[in-house]
Amino acid sequence: MVYILPFVAVIIGYLIAIVLQPKNKKNLKLLMAFSGSFLLTLTVTHLLPDVYSFDSHGIENTITSDHGHSHNSGNAVIGIFIMVGIVFQIVLEYFSKGAEHGHVHVHDKLDKIPWLLFISLCIHALFEGMPVSQHQELAWGIGIHHLPIAVILTAFFVNAAMDKKLVLFFMVVFSLMTPLGTLISSNVPFLNQYYAEISAIVVGILFHISSTIIFESNEDHKFNISKLIAIIIGVIAAYFI
Repeated sequence: MVYILPFVAVIIGYLIAIVLQPKNKKNLKLLMAFSGSFLLTLTVTHLLPDVYSFDSHGIENTITSDHGHSHNSGNAVIGIFIMVGIVFQIVLEYFSKGAEHGHVHVHDKLDKIPWLLFISLCIHALFEGMPVSQHQELAWGIGIHHLPIAVILTAFFVNAAMDKKLVLFFMVVFSLMTPLGTLISSNVPFLNQYYAEISAIVVGILFHISSTIIFESNEDHKFNISKLIAIIIGVIAAYFI
């Protein structure tokens, strides 16, 4: 299931864009808001506590200070890796133009294949899949996050007059990146030794993506009630995962 959900979500998004050709941007924005709050809640309640509870070897890392207070000796290091993840995502977005949170313009025409956008998006999706081997609930969050992205990206490529076979190829490869990240993290012992650090980087990536989606202004620069309700529903839904 952890491999299937992110893959199917992208394919469904692709089919929605090709078959239904949705024109209502408001519905996509509400779905993005829901997915952002859903993903952020899973990150805060599941992944973040985990990376602060274990050191790089997966062993609980708690020591006692001279004053008798227990604290995690790796907290500062983990915090640094979270910041690395945030900065890394900002760098990726420089090349992807913010496609991870729906910032592509479907009326732009492409003079050439957007390889930098595609590669950056795939790297993002690959990293997202790595903690899923230990936190299967994240597969739901990533899948819900990727569905509207797939709709927006497919519409962008189609409206930019890109060959439909190439669009399908791009979306299939993108859909495989998160399951590939999960597969790699599950079967490469070297990565297991640095589980906490890698997960902390992913926390930073997810923090940046989800918070950007949630706190972005609408076109009229108003945080409307519909978006607020979508965010609240996302938080509540993630709580029960």
